[in-house]
Amino acid sequence: MYNDSPADQSGNNPGVTPNDGSRRNFMKQAGGILGLVMAPPFISQAERLTALSKKVAGVSPVQLKVNGTVRTLQLEPRVSLLDALREYMGLTGSKKGCDHGQCGACTVHVDGRRIVSCLSLAVMNQGKEITTIEGLAQGDKLHPMQEAFLKHDGFQCGYCTPGQIMSGVACVKEGHAGSEAEVREWMSGNLCRCSAYPNITAAILEAEKSMKA
Repeated sequence: MYNDSPADQSGNNPGVTPNDGSRRNFMKQAGGILGLVMAPPFISQAERLTALSKKVAGVSPVQLKVNGTVRTLQLEPRVSLLDALREYMGLTGSKKGCDHGQCGACTVHVDGRRIVSCLSLAVMNQGKEITTIEGLAQGDKLHPMQEAFLKHDGFQCGYCTPGQIMSGVACVKEGHAGSEAEVREWMSGNLCRCSAYPNITAAILEAEKSMKA
């Protein structure tokens, strides 16, 4: 198994001074937002995002550039990047596992950096380059990491595989695939319930050679 170490407002401003009633409402909302920001660490980031986004209502157009294609979606501010990809764009390769950023099944690349998409709001990723597992291959030619996973049987049920592959590619590009121990450390945020870790590690080490060639 990988090591146990972890991987890794919006308010309207009409430009006028509010009256007593609206001032009270404003202070209540501001206090609520501050409370969320200053909340104790036992409240997860996902819970913070959900609570914060509920303070902003309505649907608005959101432009996302995914796998080289720009799409305009009508989204509520609370929609996560993961849900935008899966439910609104039909890109179901990124999996919803824990929905708390703890399993890595939803890993995608944003501006070349791996993130867990369940903890990022879609509206926060406008104007950025988003790559999912569907955009990794070049036509019928698989990415070296995908080929290595097939060769080394780096999956069993396959549910975590897209996130594992996306993290594996990032791991190599970050320069953290120099040894088995290093790969295990920097892939520790991606969980495999089937415990295919030795095969996953072997696949990443082999793909590293092809990607660096």
